[in-house]
Amino acid sequence: MNELFTLDKGKPARPIWAVTPAMLADWCAEHAGSRSAWVESNQFTGAAGQVLMLPDSAGGVEGVLLGLGKVIDPFAVATLPAKLPQSNYRLADTAPAIVREMSQIAWAMGTYQFRAYKGAIKARPWPSLVVDKDFEIDRLISLAQSIFIARDLINTPAADMGPEALDAAVRDIALKFNATHYSIIGDALLEENYPMIHAVGRAAEQAPRFIELTWGAPEHPEVCLVGKGVCFDTGGLNLKPGNYMDIMKKDMGGAAIALGLAYAIMDVGLPVRLRLLIGAVENAIGPNAFRPGDILNSRNGMTVEIGNTDAEGRLVLADLLTEAASHGPDVIIDFATLTGAARVAVGPEVMPFFTRHDDLARALETSASQAHDPIWRFPLWEGYDTLLDSNVADVNHISSSPMAGSIIAGLFLARFVPPSQLWAHFDVYGWNIKSRAGRPVGGEATALRAVFRYLESHYGKSSNSSQQAGSAG
Repeated sequence: MNELFTLDKGKPARPIWAVTPAMLADWCAEHAGSRSAWVESNQFTGAAGQVLMLPDSAGGVEGVLLGLGKVIDPFAVATLPAKLPQSNYRLADTAPAIVREMSQIAWAMGTYQFRAYKGAIKARPWPSLVVDKDFEIDRLISLAQSIFIARDLINTPAADMGPEALDAAVRDIALKFNATHYSIIGDALLEENYPMIHAVGRAAEQAPRFIELTWGAPEHPEVCLVGKGVCFDTGGLNLKPGNYMDIMKKDMGGAAIALGLAYAIMDVGLPVRLRLLIGAVENAIGPNAFRPGDILNSRNGMTVEIGNTDAEGRLVLADLLTEAASHGPDVIIDFATLTGAARVAVGPEVMPFFTRHDDLARALETSASQAHDPIWRFPLWEGYDTLLDSNVADVNHISSSPMAGSIIAGLFLARFVPPSQLWAHFDVYGWNIKSRAGRPVGGEATALRAVFRYLESHYGKSSNSSQQAGSAG
């Protein structure tokens, strides 16, 4: 990925003029003559996503016009890498500030391709974007790679990304960074007291598992990432309708995002003690599938009545959060493709999150705004907590009410995290339903960039070489 960027040494590069329709008239006035005539003859209007290459006298490319449209997409530059011939390009200073600010990560994101199941194609040489000589290329590449890791995992079909493969993906990344990898598989989950992870995954052909990665110096503050890894969700005995199962390979999106974020943390050498916890299961139908009305034990000793087997992710998370909190980390952040209610509320492009801690919420919102990775705080509204009451167990894991589904799920999870523990829960989608610049239809690392920006700003940066010093343990 290093070839995507060239440090500015004052050498010529082909200009990229990013313009809105309103800016185009001024550009044409400034470039009156053959350039403006070329723009007119090619009917370039500055509409979003339009790309027009301007020819030079030798038949090559003199420069590029990029249309931004009336509403500017910060990632508009991501349109270009797949469309431009190999050369060095430089974004003109006239581009709107938001486009300049995000141009480097957008350029990298524009090179993403998921071709694991397509026939072999000849690798194309990518164009290169000229960046300031002090620009941290390695950091940006780490972040881009973390996004691509999450996307690849989500896009992989469940037949090839079951609990075993997800475990292997964690192990491979642990090896890369000299981190410790540990897993508990199948009935051993009962022996080690992860009963709800076991219950959700016990009917599947591949055994359920608890997966852990630890990295970093023990004296550093502990950051614990938690991911829901439901590798496919049929809904269990509360079987989903067929159209609701179409993209259920993405139900391990929380785990994929958490693993991608862990990769970025380790690759930039963030000075933290990282702990990643994933519950990898498949919610399948079988003779021993858990049932509505069952009462499950949980890792913290609470008994849980099952109201619907299609609300399985929160059961997996509950055992993981209990374990996460047992270490008293500096912060716990969990990611889960948890509720359809979240999508009804804010759609697929804004990620709701929950926390009891106002300072953490403000810091996350600031980081999300800086990263242009939209999140929105939902309330852990205690008035709804009684909707989880059960007549036969300590708690029901769902409410009989059709309302406030995402909040109800957050309140259930909150019962497994001590009130004093700094914690945020992200109800992510993990999927693009439409193609936008740098964000093709398919798996997406929603909220990853926002949380990475928060962790970087809160815990400080360290050099890449510290990943060698940050010993596993």
